[in-house]
Amino acid sequence: MVGRIGRPHGVRGEATVEVRTDDPGARFRVGVALRTDPAGRGPLTITAARWHRDVLLLAFEGYDSREAVEALRDTLLEVPVAELPDLEDPDAFYDHQLVGLAARLPDGTPLGEVTAVRHEGAELLVVRRVDGGELLVPFVAAIVPTVDVPGGFVVVDPPEGLLDL
Repeated sequence: MVGRIGRPHGVRGEATVEVRTDDPGARFRVGVALRTDPAGRGPLTITAARWHRDVLLLAFEGYDSREAVEALRDTLLEVPVAELPDLEDPDAFYDHQLVGLAARLPDGTPLGEVTAVRHEGAELLVVRRVDGGELLVPFVAAIVPTVDVPGGFVVVDPPEGLLDL
């Protein structure tokens, strides 16, 4: 996922977009067609892209009014995995590589499963705990020292109190 469509902006069919990519300039160019989730809408082709303060505004082919864009609210914008460039940094991961990994403590005790990655200034792994509930884990090497995508797990070495939240 590279973004999520938010509320309409103005009356000419622009939508605010919650950016979930580190390269918005490449992902949100005029003429780019992005897959959607839910997929029933088919791909959306960008007809205009601009920044308004720190908010990305996009317009899409066939959606030229505030009401039309309102119907797109909360639609996820995606790029096919095959189109993603290889990451040069061995400690960098795409969100889709992390979601679904088992989370365990350093001693091997199961903690849960990574269900999402949140980008809120810092990256956070959302872990659905084995005993119920969710845990937000800062995705930094000191707390997540091991990411084994082929092995299907991450090791979480929580600081004191993190598991109590």
